[in-house]
Parts: sequence; structure tokens; C-alpha cells
Amino acid sequence: MHSLSCLLFVGTSRVLSSDCAKPPSMSKILELDIVLQGSKPKIWRRVLVPENMTFHALHYVIQFAMGWTNSHLYQFVVGRGEYYIGAPSEDDFYEVEDSRKMKIITLLNAPKDKITYEYDFGDNWEHLVEVEKVYEPERGKTYPVLIAGAMACPPEDCGGIRGYQDLVKKMKNQESEEYEELVEWLGGEFDPEEFEMDLINRAFFKNFKKVLKQWNDFAGY
Repeated sequence: MHSLSCLLFVGTSRVLSSDCAKPPSMSKILELDIVLQGSKPKIWRRVLVPENMTFHALHYVIQFAMGWTNSHLYQFVVGRGEYYIGAPSEDDFYEVEDSRKMKIITLLNAPKDKITYEYDFGDNWEHLVEVEKVYEPERGKTYPVLIAGAMACPPEDCGGIRGYQDLVKKMKNQESEEYEELVEWLGGEFDPEEFEMDLINRAFFKNFKKVLKQWNDFAGY
């Protein structure tokens, strides 16, 4: 059903305006590289996301693509702390822009545009998010989607990048008591090189809107 504003009256007949007959312009697609800072070998992901998504939705894209569990607070940092984007709280020490209202296109819209994503203010995981390319959307393709990456996501609460490097080192010595303790703490073996892109896409990005709502409801947003 078209609105009256889309109809032209020619005599007693109604015809669809040529402007209204055109499909609405679709949001461009950003190719984003996400790199966990300080990781060696580099832990990274590459995703395709629509430019009109919010920073809050991008937070979930990063969580799902990396392998985090959304167990801690997050924020996006512009420049060297020029301003912050996240979930505002009365306990904030500085002004925080609401990530649920701000679209990523306001800051990420051209190659080389970048922003820092911080997750877990205790372990302080810093991710550099950078625009690599900008595309027209591909017909029939679902976005967001994970298209590349390498290495496993560190376990939650392992002590930040240094704690993670120490954990990986200790996990190599399977004869030590520390190894057994770590396996018990982790709930099983841990492979730092494991990265299952297809599994991540099926679990999280195939029905992103549905999964996003579920996680938002669980988090109380």
C-alpha cells in the first residue's frame, strides 16, 4: 500500500510517482577490522556491518565476533578520551554518550576511520576498530556477518592481556600442577589458535536481531 504522497493523479486515474517507485536507498556496508591490542599472535576479526546500526549494536557485534560473553561493562573511546560512548550511568565520572541512540555512521563512515572499544574495566581489554572499506549492500546477503579472523578469544577474567599471555604459557606445560588447576578453572582444554567462523555466524549473526533482543533482555536494556 502506497501513501497518497506517492500517488499522482492523471485525470481520474492514479499512477505511482517514479520517485516512489524506486526502492528506498539502503544503508552502506562497512568492513571493520577489530584487533585486540597487545595480542601476540594478533587476535583479530573482520566484520561487515550496516552503517546505520547503533554503537550499542556494534558492541554486540564485537562481543559475538570475538567470543566474549557480555559479562562486563563496555565503552567506545573517541581519540585520546575526547569523549565516550556507552551505557550512561549515575555513577559515571565523566559524560557518556548513549550508545543506544548514536549511529556508528557519525564516526565511522570512511576508510581509516577508527575508534577504541574497551571491554571489562578490570581486565581492560582494548580493541582497535577501524574501517577498511565501504561497500554497497549485496542483494540477498544478511548483515552483520563475520568474514575473517584469527586466534581464540581470551577467557573472561583471566587478568587482561598479560594474564592471558601467562595463561597460554602455563597451558603448554601439561605435566605441571598449574596446568591441571587451569583446566579445571577453564572448564576444559583451551586452544589459543581455535577460531570457528562458521559456528559464530550460525550461532549469532544468522538471526542477529533475534539474538540481540535476547541478550538485551537478559542484560536489562
